Amino acid sequence: MQRKEDFSTQNIPSSPGVYVFRDRSGQVIYIGKAKVLRKRLASYFQASRNRTADPKLRSLINSISFFEYSEVKNEAEALLLESRLIKQYGPRYNIELTDDKRYLLIRVDPRESFPRLKLVRIKRDDQQLYFGPFPHARSLRATAEYLSRRFGLRTCKVANPDEAACKHCLDSAIRNCSRPCLGKISSEDYHKRLDQAIAVLRGQAGELLEELSNEMRNYAQRRQFELAARRRDILANLKAVCRFGGLRTFERQTLLNRKIRDSQSREESTVQLTEALGLAKPVKIIEGFDVSNIGGNMATASQVCFIDGRPASSRYRRFRIRGVQGIDDFAMIREAVSRRCRRLTEETGEPPDLLVIDGGSGQLNAAISSMSELGMEPIPVIGLAKKQEEIFLPGRSEPLVLPRDHQGLRLLQAIRDEAHRFALAYHHNLRRRRLADSVLMEIEGIGRKRAEKLLKTFGTVSRLRQAKAQDIAAAAPGLGEQKAQYVLDFLKQREKAL
Repeated sequence: MQRKEDFSTQNIPSSPGVYVFRDRSGQVIYIGKAKVLRKRLASYFQASRNRTADPKLRSLINSISFFEYSEVKNEAEALLLESRLIKQYGPRYNIELTDDKRYLLIRVDPRESFPRLKLVRIKRDDQQLYFGPFPHARSLRATAEYLSRRFGLRTCKVANPDEAACKHCLDSAIRNCSRPCLGKISSEDYHKRLDQAIAVLRGQAGELLEELSNEMRNYAQRRQFELAARRRDILANLKAVCRFGGLRTFERQTLLNRKIRDSQSREESTVQLTEALGLAKPVKIIEGFDVSNIGGNMATASQVCFIDGRPASSRYRRFRIRGVQGIDDFAMIREAVSRRCRRLTEETGEPPDLLVIDGGSGQLNAAISSMSELGMEPIPVIGLAKKQEEIFLPGRSEPLVLPRDHQGLRLLQAIRDEAHRFALAYHHNLRRRRLADSVLMEIEGIGRKRAEKLLKTFGTVSRLRQAKAQDIAAAAPGLGEQKAQYVLDFLKQREKAL
């Protein structure tokens, strides 16, 4: 997380990604995507922006205190990650700037006798099959239409079509549909066709793409350019949809899972890392540390653990930093590592082979000093600086720089990113608790458990303030609509007072 005033284009990569803006309290206020992160973020922080931007955008810019970003492989992943984060956090400026995107999905209802491909924007927990989201609506509509026509799937809106529905069906007349309503195809054969269409939506379209390519070339050779152009457009739309179909696993993955894909690469990464660091013992167990705070308040630290290149969440630990006043990342790292090392002296389990500290030489020296003060046998420790991905080692003045595609570096990045995520999650949890204590706990009849339940349901006090009394009552059983309305009135009066 970086401060707005520390912004420098030199620190921002020229790659696709997603950026997150936070206010002074650390609350997410806006999420956006960018084809080139450096250009997009620079556009927000230009001095002239406050003069030329519209009032809503100026309000957003003036509310930014911190920002962070995540690099992704391409614009496709950026679109999906942006969509997921917007739904997760519900930032108010995404809504106010009319940028709260709901991308199209394809829904298939297995309860229908002859299911069809239907376009929707909301994924519900209703036992139906969903494919998406697909950011390119135009390509998806064209592809859904083509797949329905190509595999003879029905497009009528009747749940269970019969002869009466067929009389008004144009698709049946022009033979785009296999006409299951008239018994022209069995249920088994229809579902086989449906499975073929679904396979395409999941990215398995090699044969179909090759078929379209051949048709396009043949039409072009026969100088039937209009037909060739149609195949070209279908091909382009299908490729766009298949690209996102192949990214369905991305939506369920975290950044760390993208960095280490299979057991072979995990084994290779640990071997390469051991060699690059010049360690005598293979790095089987690695622990990573990071800290998170806003202005020195509610500082937290995280300890994550990877075994054989795979995250071992059962060995994750988190720390509430209590011995440091103000902003002092070095002292926070020293406290976290010291507390971990003290526990190591009491444990009988296998100690880590390497400690990875998020930061440069200052953070590294802090970790080393904490181990020295305890008089324990030293554990290999390094620092990983995010700016240039430089690796700082004890006793070396110059950092080690590995190629960006080095498997050992990718393992370190995965550990560093996971430590950052875990520390930030704990920090956010503490802030939510403080919010409940400082605002909701002031309301008569609202205890800690009820306050936490309301915050868990609505996310923030701001969104709670915008809710309806009946929704608040439903979120906290036993509260009642009258008391819920009292909560709303209290929060609105507090907002006016501020």
